Amino acid sequence: MPTVELAHPPVLGAREFRGLRDLLFEQAGIHLSDAKKTLVCGRLAKRLAARDIGDYADYLALVRTDAHERQTAVDLLTTNETYFFREAQHFEFLARTLAPAWRGRSGVRVWCGACSTGEEPYSIAMTLAHALGHTRFEVLASDISTRVLDAARQALYPLDDAHAIAAPLRTAYCLKGVGPRDGWFRIDKSIRDRVNVQQINLVKPLPDVGEFDVIFLRNVMIYFSMPTKQQVVARLLPALRAGGHFIISHSESLHGVTDALRLVRPSIYRKD
Repeated sequence: MPTVELAHPPVLGAREFRGLRDLLFEQAGIHLSDAKKTLVCGRLAKRLAARDIGDYADYLALVRTDAHERQTAVDLLTTNETYFFREAQHFEFLARTLAPAWRGRSGVRVWCGACSTGEEPYSIAMTLAHALGHTRFEVLASDISTRVLDAARQALYPLDDAHAIAAPLRTAYCLKGVGPRDGWFRIDKSIRDRVNVQQINLVKPLPDVGEFDVIFLRNVMIYFSMPTKQQVVARLLPALRAGGHFIISHSESLHGVTDALRLVRPSIYRKD
């Protein structure tokens, strides 16, 4: 559908903002403060224009009844900042501390619980392939946003983003685009095949995904209230094997969230 430019951009009233805020919390567990009203308006204004909807009351009524539009709104309102090998200490821990004990073992499993457009799970997979010397492992890459999951499945990124990847990994696992893909690179199929991309909503009952040696849940709990953090971690812990590790971002903490994990390094916990 072509975009329709509205002569007068709609104003997001207090009632409609509360309705959209409540919907995002219900769907994704994300709490928006009143200070985020401008952000919500900025992210949804073009969508209202695209749907030729003149005010937020009508749009709120639509997202309450239309599952597809509700998912689109969640996609637009969730933040998906990410890049390759973000917080590099976690990948060093994976390669130098955990991987040596896994060499020769098949069936290593890692869950990236908020994978965004795929840079994190592919960083994990490249790290494992290089450290283990084989690809007999699985990385589950999940997110609530269908838009970012589509990008993760494509595994196609601007060439400038490859500079964050160490040269040996870049040479082994990244394919430089040519012709219409000039200026882009794609993750090699040997790595893509080890990453299982799925839509999973962490604030809802989880599907049966089996057990994992490591769970990454980074840069997502900062958007959750304390009760939501507690509920999400409690859902994830049964999927973490005894002796497994739970990794969060350096800007986050599990203090007050759970007593079932022991801190072994900053932002890295172990399930004993």
